[in-house]
Amino acid sequence: MNIIRSLKGTHDILPEESNKWRKLESIIHEVCLQNGYNEIRTPIFEETSLFSRSVGEETDIVSKEMYTWADKDGTSLTLRPELTASVVRSFIQHNLSNQSPIQRLYYIGPLFRRERPQKGRQRQFHQFGIEAFGADNPEQDAEIIAVAWQILNRCGLTNDADLNLNNIGSLECRTNYKSALKEYLLPYLNDLSEVSQGRFKSNPLRILDTKSEKEQEILKSAPLISDYYSPEDKNHLEQLKEFLNGMNIPFKINEKLVRGLDYYSRTVFEFNSRILGAQDALLGGGRYDGLVKILGGKQTPGIGFAAGMERLLMIMNKERFSSEKLMPDIYFICLNQKGIHIALRISKDLREIGFKVITDPLRRSMKSQLREANKLGTRFALILGESEIQENSVSFKDLVNGTQKLILQSNVLKFFDDLIK
Repeated sequence: MNIIRSLKGTHDILPEESNKWRKLESIIHEVCLQNGYNEIRTPIFEETSLFSRSVGEETDIVSKEMYTWADKDGTSLTLRPELTASVVRSFIQHNLSNQSPIQRLYYIGPLFRRERPQKGRQRQFHQFGIEAFGADNPEQDAEIIAVAWQILNRCGLTNDADLNLNNIGSLECRTNYKSALKEYLLPYLNDLSEVSQGRFKSNPLRILDTKSEKEQEILKSAPLISDYYSPEDKNHLEQLKEFLNGMNIPFKINEKLVRGLDYYSRTVFEFNSRILGAQDALLGGGRYDGLVKILGGKQTPGIGFAAGMERLLMIMNKERFSSEKLMPDIYFICLNQKGIHIALRISKDLREIGFKVITDPLRRSMKSQLREANKLGTRFALILGESEIQENSVSFKDLVNGTQKLILQSNVLKFFDDLIK
């Protein structure tokens, strides 16, 4: 019989690797809660229209990469390819704006895109991110970027990462700039790739983040979006720069940065690694002041970011980010079948006061169990044989220094409690 294997673009997170995931997740939870962000969890699949309306019909995500199917009632459903749209949908559906004028939310979860698997990015991948609704002032942008910087710093990544920042202007600014950019690119249209020619029609701003050296050369003399800023756009960016400088968060202005989703406005940003290859984005986001209204809610400003967890973990490993193995505190060796109920009871009691305890359901020899305890890095062993059962005791052994003593079963909890103190 053939072995069933995981599908292309998916992978299992095995126990040793999952320890690293937990460490990253604990950093995310801690930093977000410190900054007043509350966790939100949304369904893994949604109506397809949610993503086509928010992300954009012409984007690669919607046109090529989504896992979409018709439900039995004919409704088109999609495995979520990104999370901002789902969070906005939930924000509208549950009237979260009525609970507080500012809603700060964060999330962690799997996403799905049918794209070519690459290092640090699979077809099922995981992101964390934050969203803030209600404020359109630049200090909200600064807060969001500061949370991103704080998480990356806790992961040990800020020394080898650059914060790229841009302002892609208000709707009027972008409309005028798109016209100017199309006018500039028109003579070069036949020199553009098929992808960029498609973007020329749908959203020429997307051509600015091309990886093609030929197209980058063409764009060197292209008009700059900053030439089309309104006074409000310019003031927003200048204040944001001032706030970031005040928090000692280094950045550089990159007028070619537009991000890949159609809903962004004004502030966009990316943290890029200097030690990754071409796919160097660690974390990115921006402002989306019109998205809530597009999805049927009241006009509400919003800003957020997202980061791929696989890519972060990959580079954190390079930076000697080691996961601590969850080593047991105590290995309980029961050598007599009559004592199993005693071993299980004492183990349960020890776990309830905070100790990590392992028992052996294979009923192996003491030598085999001690070997297993040492292999797991266990510090202490409790041994229950026939003589200990008769004496209502248990043998304690320190597996590091070899000391051993007999303890009454009724005193085990107090003994370990005193030992830790």
